[in-house]
Amino acid sequence: MELKMRLCVALLSLSLCLGLMGHVRAQEEADDVEMDVEDAIDDMREEDVEEEEEKAPGPPPVPTVTYRAPEPMGEHYFAESFDKGTLQGWVLSQAKKNGIDEEIAKYDGKWEVEEMKDTKLPGDKGLVLKSKAKHHAISALLLRPFTFDTKPLIVQYEVNFQTGIDCGGAYVKLLAQTPDLDLEEFVDKTPYTIMFGPDKCGEDYKLHFIFRHKNPKTGEFEEKHAKKPDADLRTYYTDKKTHLYTLVLNPDNSFEILIDQTVVNSGSLLNDMTPPINPPAEIEDPDDHKPEDWDERPKIQDPDSVKPEDWDEDAPAKIPDEDAVKPDGWLDEEPEYIGDPDLKNKLFIDVWFVIIEQYLAEIRLFENLES
Repeated sequence: MELKMRLCVALLSLSLCLGLMGHVRAQEEADDVEMDVEDAIDDMREEDVEEEEEKAPGPPPVPTVTYRAPEPMGEHYFAESFDKGTLQGWVLSQAKKNGIDEEIAKYDGKWEVEEMKDTKLPGDKGLVLKSKAKHHAISALLLRPFTFDTKPLIVQYEVNFQTGIDCGGAYVKLLAQTPDLDLEEFVDKTPYTIMFGPDKCGEDYKLHFIFRHKNPKTGEFEEKHAKKPDADLRTYYTDKKTHLYTLVLNPDNSFEILIDQTVVNSGSLLNDMTPPINPPAEIEDPDDHKPEDWDERPKIQDPDSVKPEDWDEDAPAKIPDEDAVKPDGWLDEEPEYIGDPDLKNKLFIDVWFVIIEQYLAEIRLFENLES
């Protein structure tokens, strides 16, 4: 009995060992199967990813832009794109600035016609300022005279400060034709009629609109300045982008100033300039003095005033004239005042020149100051 028990225990132990060994082998086989399945899934995922990457579209190709020089449309008096690559038709100033040292008095700044540094349109050229700390002036004639009467005057051009700007002007000057006008002798003091465009020195950002007006009484000329635009102009000088500046002068004496086709300033040539063309109706007398016994009250009762005996307190302040008769042909529907249709605006002189001074180019300016 003891032997059987031992044998049974031995068999049980063997059976247990075999059972454990079978369980271990089965577990190992199951693990192998799971690993094979996981590897297969990973391989399938990698294949799917590779297929998706192959199917996924890449970045679109950069389109090729073919530049064509702009052509002026409609009636115009001047147009210049500089895309021909020459300064034909332009006059460089050979003058000297008065009142300064000889070394820096000459207008000897260099101009070139070339593309922008980071151009996206090959073939699109502009007038580039090539020399630093020099006086520059360049000018051209209009195709024909412009008479300011029934049509608006529109002046617009593009400016790009591609390397920034510390102190300089990018404005246009329009001059009247005079017998002694010599474009090769153009300087900053040459009399102009209209001045328009951006200007900067230090942190003072400006957009000029000035015209010189001749006083009909004294015959003297006086500069009339537009008010400062409400817009913040800093960005237009620092973003190194091209911006379009436009001035519109209308026959009704109104004006508009636009940057990139957005109005930044507007008003009346007669009333919104400093100083205004129309003087005030009354002016202070600087030599006038109040008497010592002046009474500040605007109205004072007359203590000696007595009403007439037949004074009617209930009568209206004004009574109609019963005998009044309207003239024949009286126009009841017409306004009280009408304008003179034969009167033309004669603020500006008839013949114009386009003058470009310092950091300036008609239509387009690219600044490229080289050390």
